[in-house]
Amino acid sequence: MVNVSIAYRIGDLLKPYAEAVNAALASALCDEAVPATLAEAMRYACLNGGKRLRPALVMLATEAVAEKDRRFADPLGAAVAVEMVHCYSLVHDDLPSMDDDTLRRGRETCHVKFGEAMAILTGDALLTRAFEILSDGFAEAGIALKLIRTLSAAAGPTGMVAGQVADMELCEVPSGDTGRRYIHLRKTAALLRGAVRMGGICAGASEAQLDALGEFGEKIGLAFQAADDLLDAVGSAGTIGKTPGKDAQTGKRTYAGELGIEQTRRLVTDLTNQAGIALEPFGPRAKKLQELTDLLAQRDR
Repeated sequence: MVNVSIAYRIGDLLKPYAEAVNAALASALCDEAVPATLAEAMRYACLNGGKRLRPALVMLATEAVAEKDRRFADPLGAAVAVEMVHCYSLVHDDLPSMDDDTLRRGRETCHVKFGEAMAILTGDALLTRAFEILSDGFAEAGIALKLIRTLSAAAGPTGMVAGQVADMELCEVPSGDTGRRYIHLRKTAALLRGAVRMGGICAGASEAQLDALGEFGEKIGLAFQAADDLLDAVGSAGTIGKTPGKDAQTGKRTYAGELGIEQTRRLVTDLTNQAGIALEPFGPRAKKLQELTDLLAQRDR
């Protein structure tokens, strides 16, 4: 089950970032030109109490790279775009033709609330609005282009979408660890990796710094997925906000299902340590990123 103390500490650490993102999301979703029902569904999908982990990673990565007396682009627009893409992916993941789930973040999923057709269109709208925000929100065209390229690669047919295709067994996936890594590097880690790289781009990171952030994002992404698999195996709907045990029921390739609980916990620890090593070049500026990484690894303990 979820460690309540750890959950509160994660919430406290993420709170200022979540508040900033929630306000910016609410503003971005107030467009009178959008049909009223679609606008309501978009707000329902986004403004629903999520932890805002991915947008917080954008902003924390900017803090880790940015130095005093050095100008950098405000990462809030990039953070909002990442969260919109994440919310779109959840809406589509929950569809009857995909994971077929009825509960998300403790509430009815979007297709249960608004119907399947509106849920599909809601996801489409959030995905495209994210790139509109990136294209309009940065004075320097070069930064906007890098952000768009990074997010599209993370979310697209070699990233998150590829992971969903593999997870649903719609393509050939190797057995064992190779197959698990193929799925989870794309379905989960790709967007986390993209988020921290986007934060680095906003801060004017060097290629070496972007590579270090990418390594960190990959490791924390795999650790996050493995910990989620543990929570799915041992948690309850009330504590994890979604249907527990669903992965096992549908035969998903999970760490907990294929490695067992204790080996998965050891893997989370190993990946968390590797993520910490990747942060070493940033020194004390990455203190919050390191603290968050450690807390995320303890969610089921």
